[in-house]
Formats: sequence, structure tokens, C-alpha cells
Amino acid sequence: MRKLKNSELGRLNVSEFKDSAKVPLIVILDNIRSLNNVGSVFRTSDAFLIKKIYLCGITATPPHKEIHKTALGATESVTWEYRESTVELLKELQEKGVKIAAIEQAENSVSLENFEIETNATYAIVFGNEVKGVQQEVVSISDYCIEIPQFGTKHSLNIAVCCGVVLWDLFKKIRF
Repeated sequence: MRKLKNSELGRLNVSEFKDSAKVPLIVILDNIRSLNNVGSVFRTSDAFLIKKIYLCGITATPPHKEIHKTALGATESVTWEYRESTVELLKELQEKGVKIAAIEQAENSVSLENFEIETNATYAIVFGNEVKGVQQEVVSISDYCIEIPQFGTKHSLNIAVCCGVVLWDLFKKIRF
């Protein structure tokens, strides 16, 4: 085996990415404190052709050195918008027919591997604060709560890791 050079990977340039068909997933960051986590979510969203990212509440926005350090340019390719209120945003999206899925441990949550994607639906996936998780008010108005099964001693995954796991799983269910 031989490692491939970046030039051999066949990746899109920023212009091609912007013009490409996106998967019907919207990422919502609900009060994320870490700028490195924000940058990582941008990079993961680029990898899986995410339609848009909403940065809400205290979540920092580009341009910022700490975001760019982990995003590696993905803030230029992925469409994003800042919103002060996650709840108001979700209500707007629901009015447009977008289904809301909070990634949270909650009563009646669906385990990620059992979550079924509806054909022709667009989903907004909400990732919460590193300490407090997704706000209860957001969980209460969500159409679904999705939980990543975990088997160790910790109660949660880092938000950037969580985002990678969830987006890859949903991408596979949509595209394959």
C-alpha cells in the first residue's frame, strides 16, 4: 500500500463544493463554547456535504483564529449563519417542514443505529453545549432525540466527536 497524495484524492475545490448537491442535513450548534469544536464541526460538515450550519447563542463565528485552526478552510466552503435563539430558529425551520433531531440522552430517545431517515425529508441536527448539552427547551420542541449508544464510564462524547459519528451515520443512510 501507498499513502495517496492530496492531489490524488479528487476533492472538490470551494467553488465546486458550493455548486454541488448537498445532503438534506442542517447542523445546528446550540451554545458551543470551544472554538476548536466549532472549527471541527465545519470540517466534518464539509466532508459530508452538509447543506448549512447555524451557529446559535454563545457559539463563536468565523473569522476567528481558533476556529480556522481546526476548520482548515471549511468556513469558506460550508454555508453558515449566526442566530441568537436556537428555539426561534427551530420554529422557523419546522414551519418550512424541516424535521428537528436533538442529539441528547432523553426519555424516548432513539438509538442512532435505529434512527430511520424519511425519503425526501430535510433534517436539522442539534448539537449542544459541552457541559449542559442541548437546552431542555430545544429538546422539548424537537421532533426526535437521537442518542449515541455508549458503554464506558463517561456520560457523553466530545461534541466534535459526536458530530462526526452522527453525520457519518446519517450520510450513509441518505447516500447509500
